[in-house]
Amino acid sequence: MLRIGLVVGREWSFPPAFIEEVNRRGEGVTAEYVKLGGTAMDELVDYAVIIDRISHEVPYYRTYLKHAVLQGAVVVNNPFMWSSDDKLFDATLATRLGVASPRTVALPNKEYIPGIKHDESLRNLKYPIDWDGIVDYVGLPCILKDAHGGGWRDVYVCRTIEDLLARYDESGQLTMVVQEFIEWDQFVRCLALGRRNVLPMKYDPRGRRYLVEHEHLSPELGRRVVDDSLTLMRALGYDMCSLEWAIKDGVPYAIDFMNPAPDMDLYSLTPHYFEWAVRHMADMAIRFAKEPRPPLDERRGEFLLGRRETADTRADSETPRTVSIEIDREAPARERADAEARL
Repeated sequence: MLRIGLVVGREWSFPPAFIEEVNRRGEGVTAEYVKLGGTAMDELVDYAVIIDRISHEVPYYRTYLKHAVLQGAVVVNNPFMWSSDDKLFDATLATRLGVASPRTVALPNKEYIPGIKHDESLRNLKYPIDWDGIVDYVGLPCILKDAHGGGWRDVYVCRTIEDLLARYDESGQLTMVVQEFIEWDQFVRCLALGRRNVLPMKYDPRGRRYLVEHEHLSPELGRRVVDDSLTLMRALGYDMCSLEWAIKDGVPYAIDFMNPAPDMDLYSLTPHYFEWAVRHMADMAIRFAKEPRPPLDERRGEFLLGRRETADTRADSETPRTVSIEIDREAPARERADAEARL
């Protein structure tokens, strides 16, 4: 019996629904919570697949997951890539791949850990920061946010240079990026799974909520959002991610796609999209358990160097590709009613 392990934090709705979905299918694969109590260097890993939802906040889990990859487990998402990811890297990567991205600048930290002496430890830094040059580059208003953050934490809209300086002075030891603000006409958040399924959802960033509207994108725009999402997912080597697109004048700008543990809560996704996420996560995990991929893909360098995907250099070997642009309208009304009842 192949096993899928789940590493989770406080989330309450997705983990049991995912475990139930995998176990009820009877495909020779079971799912359960991973239990850890210290990891030896030669310890074998009993899981074919491990789904990681929390290692960004629990360092020991990240250490274990890198060990699990070396022991042959498929870890979603790749802990080696996740550990090196940041928002300047993402913006640079998107631009190299031909995906529209806002102008982005990484900033030196405002504060540092004890032991750092500004006149000795930071001799490579220019001082003072050229704030006028940065604002000329990104424009106003602009966005200031944590280069390694997520969940809309430490994200600020700055409308003047004085706003920008005041927020930067409050950033402490966080590494911040300042980014061009896209005055969007439409805003879309995609849930992308397995480097083959993408679900574009209308999203209200001001209200922080999903809107269940299926016709919010034209076929052409929807196809571009899906294709660009897959390009970024395959370049990063992620199998589970959410990507945010600010659409202006028909152009989708990738404003944030460093979300390797995307929100899958029943309340925030809505029952409609939650059902899609659980089912497709189960599909992906079972497929990886039965047909594991090499843990480290040597071809990923082609994408990090900025070369676009072709049929012969696809970042994963999964064919044929299937893309979900719309939620399953044909899903039985009974299943949707069951999902609503969970609320």
